[in-house]
Amino acid sequence: MNPLDVGDPLRLGPYRLIGVLGEGGMGKVYLAVDQGGRPAALKVLRPDLAHDQHLGRRFVREAQTAQAVTGKGVARVLGAQMEGGRPWIATEFLAGPTLEEAVSAHGALDEQSVRVLASSLARTLGDIHAAGLIHRDIKPANIVLTSDGPRVVDFGIARPEHGLTLTTTGQIPVTPGYGAPEQVLGRRVTGAADVFSLGAVLVYAATGRRAYTGPHVAAVQYAVVHEQPDLASLSPQLRGLVEPCLAKDAVLRPTPEQIARVFSVSRNTRPLWRHGPVSQEIKLRETTVRRQTTAARTAVRSAPNRRRFLATWGVGGGVVLAAGGGSTWWLWDRAANALPPAGDAPDAPLLKAENEGIRPKPLWGPIEAAARGPLPTPVVLRDVVIFAARDGGLTALAVTDGKRKWTLPHLSARARQLAVDEDHVAVADDSGRLVVLEASTSAERWSVADADVAVLLASDSGAIYFITRKGTLRAVDITGRKVRWTGPSVKTPEGDTGPLAAAGGNRLVVSLASGNVSAVDTTTGRELWEIRGQGTTALQPLIDDDTIYLGGRTLTAVTLDGRRLWAVDAHWPPSGTQGGWGPPVLDGEGIIAVDGAFAYRYDKSGKSDSDLFADLKGGRSPLTPPVIQGSCIWVIEGEPDHGVSGLSKPSSKRVWTYERGNRGPWSMTGAGNRVFLISQGQVVAMPVF
Repeated sequence: MNPLDVGDPLRLGPYRLIGVLGEGGMGKVYLAVDQGGRPAALKVLRPDLAHDQHLGRRFVREAQTAQAVTGKGVARVLGAQMEGGRPWIATEFLAGPTLEEAVSAHGALDEQSVRVLASSLARTLGDIHAAGLIHRDIKPANIVLTSDGPRVVDFGIARPEHGLTLTTTGQIPVTPGYGAPEQVLGRRVTGAADVFSLGAVLVYAATGRRAYTGPHVAAVQYAVVHEQPDLASLSPQLRGLVEPCLAKDAVLRPTPEQIARVFSVSRNTRPLWRHGPVSQEIKLRETTVRRQTTAARTAVRSAPNRRRFLATWGVGGGVVLAAGGGSTWWLWDRAANALPPAGDAPDAPLLKAENEGIRPKPLWGPIEAAARGPLPTPVVLRDVVIFAARDGGLTALAVTDGKRKWTLPHLSARARQLAVDEDHVAVADDSGRLVVLEASTSAERWSVADADVAVLLASDSGAIYFITRKGTLRAVDITGRKVRWTGPSVKTPEGDTGPLAAAGGNRLVVSLASGNVSAVDTTTGRELWEIRGQGTTALQPLIDDDTIYLGGRTLTAVTLDGRRLWAVDAHWPPSGTQGGWGPPVLDGEGIIAVDGAFAYRYDKSGKSDSDLFADLKGGRSPLTPPVIQGSCIWVIEGEPDHGVSGLSKPSSKRVWTYERGNRGPWSMTGAGNRVFLISQGQVVAMPVF
């Protein structure tokens, strides 16, 4: 919530305005309390738009249409009037997440909860249609889960049945993937359009995926009109009930009354919002609302100035409140609970080629922020680099200046951190709970309490893979937010940081401390093949399309089925964990790997381009993969130089070494023309050319 700005009203009707919850093209939504301290959301049309008759009519219609629906499945309108040339609508707060937020945070609903949801929403659609209206924008973001059940919000484009959808300039288009075919085509619609939208909502609720997808809006709309929905993840029972709702022909869809009847369940059924994490979230928000409105009522009686009132109101924990306008807002205690803003970082400028031989200055650092000793590879996502914190847990520094963005001491550094997608990172706490955070802010998006994570291994678009504390492989489904399978046991020597792995092509490839490499089917957890004695220690595998590349005694390429394509013997035979090929990395159409004092580049057929760098003095291949940024290759060196060297791809030479003589251990990663190095508790960001 933001404080009131210059020009914002202090009062509208019986409501005292507290702060700004949101702002859009048409106006603002304010948090307000009435004289009894009851909260409300006031939607106020912008003064410069109040004279627009079309917008004014639509604004008034929203209040009138919502008031016309008398069922308990919608958000009540508390009042609406024109005051000082500014029309406003007051709606009740609904303390609970939207269906979209609940599925995103906690996973798809179980079948019983979907049935209750369908029956409740169908009855609400019946009430809306009985009032002679069509909602026209039923979607997960317009359904709020409360302790009393689902509530439909946002009547901003609801109109009588004779209204058109897309043919009039200025009208709001349908939400892609949820609007019915007749809405997409701009034809007249009936209540059957809301039934189609309900069917699409139920697919999302039951699977966490949309019924219609595509690379862009036009493709999604085309799919709605011409293609069949993706119902493969629905159970046969649910599919038989949902599929008729998505019929292309409106006359073939069931009525809301029929849907409510066929989805009916026992009165004793406890849906998702009556138990479990969603219920707990709703109760927490309800409690916080009561506490904050009590504070507001006390502050009103003492009549403080605006600045002092805002400071007094901002107490307690965060809460999401949904207004009748269909939006949700986080109201944070800024002193204790505020998260840093999420963002993206610009790429660092490249060094000029003529400075190739001049040792560059760090972009920032070194900073004392990391734990000491061997560390898992840091993760860079959006604007942060994430690694094990100096005082325990995990921490994130801004990639641009090294300033700390967040630290979470309760997370397990030994469990590692794992990128799930371009925004989210998987971590684990000391209890073994799997947690997925928004990397930039550390906001928790979802978790699996019974995952029993010991060491995170890899992820793909479908699942997160890890070793449990009982020593078994396990996969958690990203969409369903539950354990997909528990596979074979993995032997991990005492004190070892665990195996290293990569996922791709329906394979999880695991390299063990013994030097053995095995592949597991990611859909079933069944072990498919094993290569024994590939190395002398665990090395990071590399999967590119349908080929797996492995370091160790040989630099080897194998198919996803384990068939060897080619292999190159090590020039420096391994002794203990030293020698042999280090882990390979991709470089355009080839791979780069280090063998003792030499770095080589091979194309994907196994043909060597040349000895790229012949002046690495060490006799030990690094256990950490090289990092490639810009025209630089960064390699951790061994005896006698130690440190981390920058190698030039254009000149095939080592051009400088950072902290020569530092034995490490080193950990490094790179992104955005930056290379992040960690050693002896210090973190530094280096530029590249």
